[in-house]
Amino acid sequence: MVVNPVAEEVFMSSPDAADGVVAIGVKRQFGSVLALRGVDFTARYGEVTGLVGPNGAGKTTLLLILATLLLPDEGTVRIAGHDPVTETGAVRATMGWVPDAFGVYDNLTTREYLRFAGLAYGLGKRSNARAEELLVLSRLQDYGDRPVHVLSRGQKQRLGFVRSLVHMPRVLLLDEPAAGLDPYSRVELRDQLRQLASVGAAVVVSSHVLADLEQMADRVVFVDRGVTVGERRIDDLARASGPRVWRLRALNESELVAALDRNHYSHGAVTPAGVDVELLSDEAAAGLIAGLVRDGVHVVSCAPLTTSLEATYLALTGEQG
Repeated sequence: MVVNPVAEEVFMSSPDAADGVVAIGVKRQFGSVLALRGVDFTARYGEVTGLVGPNGAGKTTLLLILATLLLPDEGTVRIAGHDPVTETGAVRATMGWVPDAFGVYDNLTTREYLRFAGLAYGLGKRSNARAEELLVLSRLQDYGDRPVHVLSRGQKQRLGFVRSLVHMPRVLLLDEPAAGLDPYSRVELRDQLRQLASVGAAVVVSSHVLADLEQMADRVVFVDRGVTVGERRIDDLARASGPRVWRLRALNESELVAALDRNHYSHGAVTPAGVDVELLSDEAAAGLIAGLVRDGVHVVSCAPLTTSLEATYLALTGEQG
């Protein structure tokens, strides 16, 4: 993704607050259901912050509050230094929002849809040029004159994402943005969010695709049963996640098993997928591979069955089975 010069100028301008998003003690109740019981959450400028938790944890409720679409019952919320309750217009001017399911104007063409969004955000004559930039960014330039309703779900997802960028927001909120995207588009989205953060935006992503999130986020905040239960930097996760099962494959599985037994590694049975070994850390895995190579075992692959983020998620939310 190439961020245009206007966007870079906006992103790199002095922010209104130290953090793009701040939520302190946020509560929200629906009838007898307490969806949020006191969430504390921050997202810094220049970072991608992941919001992680099981279904029903309160992630979407929190995002709706941040996006000015739902009022909190209690707590303090700031978006780029503005209060979403009392300064709704100021928040929406600096915030982009990508919901899990969003509506589009089916009878507009893709180009008209983006121009309309630009006009709604006050871009005036710049709306036309901005629409063309976003058509290229979303790889929808060949669909510019086609009605939105002919787009596939994945194409509509890409359109919704670039629509959120039309006014070049400094804060970007995304709820399950990879839903419906093909593998290529997921990688592209990851790279686009990383670049937006690199030029100063505060990006918040809620996603169940933890492998993707681990590759795009700088920091993750874990939410469970309406409260914040933990926070980790991605580069600290490998040290914090504890023992994990690694799967090894070798050209000769018998030689692999014999070497594991000689070095007193407990392991599972040989399967077509390989041999599973529980290891304490990445360093332990590196040491095992080095030892196997010294023993003349031709190792084909060695990889954990769960990512560091997945292991931490399971440990913090108690969903081991």
